[in-house]
Amino acid sequence: MTIYILAVLVILFFLTSAVGVVTGSNSLITVPIMFQFGIDEKVAIATNMFGLTFMAIGATIPFFRNGQIEAKRLSPLIVLTIIGSAIGALLVGRLTDQGIKLIVSMAMIAVVLFTLFQRDKGGSDGSEPGRIDKWGLTVAGVAATFLLAIYGGLYSGGYVTVLTASFVAFFGMTYGGAIAATKLVNVFSSAIATLVFMWQGLVDYRLGAVLAVTMFIGAYAGAHFVAKMNETLLRRIFLITVLLLAAKLIFDLIRT
Repeated sequence: MTIYILAVLVILFFLTSAVGVVTGSNSLITVPIMFQFGIDEKVAIATNMFGLTFMAIGATIPFFRNGQIEAKRLSPLIVLTIIGSAIGALLVGRLTDQGIKLIVSMAMIAVVLFTLFQRDKGGSDGSEPGRIDKWGLTVAGVAATFLLAIYGGLYSGGYVTVLTASFVAFFGMTYGGAIAATKLVNVFSSAIATLVFMWQGLVDYRLGAVLAVTMFIGAYAGAHFVAKMNETLLRRIFLITVLLLAAKLIFDLIRT
C-alpha cells in the first residue's frame, strides 16, 4: 500500500468517524472506498470492523462522562448483540467476494432510502438533546436488536443508524438518548465481530492499527463538536456520498 493511499484512508476515516457520531453508517463509505483501492473484500470488512471498535469506544466515552448512558438497563440488549454479531461475523467467511460486494451495495441503497423516509420521533417534544428519557424494553425492539446485531457483525454499514431509529421507535427513547445508547451497544457488536475476524485471520493489523487510532480520535472529537453542527447539511453530504459509491459498486458488479 502506497503512502498516498494510506493518507487518503486516514483522512477519510477521520472525517467519517467524526461525522458518524451523529449520522452513523460510517462503513457505507469506508468499506467501499477500501474496495476501490484494491483491498480484499473480506479483509476490508474485517479491518474496518477492527477500527470501528476503537471508534465506538472513542464515541462512547464523552456520553458516559455526561451521564447519558444507563449501562445496566442496556445489559440485556448488549448480551443479545454479542450473540447476534458473532453469528454475523462467522457468516462473512462463508460468503464469496462478489456476494459481499452485492450485500454492501444493497445495504447502502437500503440505508439511504431508510434515512430519507424516516421521521425523527425522539427529541421532538422539546426535551433536552441527549437526555435519557423514560423508556422500556419491548418484544419488537428486542427482536430488532438481535436481527440487526447479526447484520452489524456481518458488515455494520448503516447498523447504528437503523439501530438508533429502532431504539426510538420501539423503546420510546429520545433521539439523543438513542444515539448515546447505541454507541455503547456498538462497542460490543464491533468487538465480538473483530475477535471472530481475528480468529479467521482476516484482519490487516498494520492498516488496522493506523485506522483504529484515527477513528478513535475522530469519534472522540465528533462526540464533542459534530453534534452541534447543522445535521441537515451532514445528512445531505452523507446521502450523496453513499449514493455515488453504491452506484460505482453496482456498475462494477454489472461489468464483471
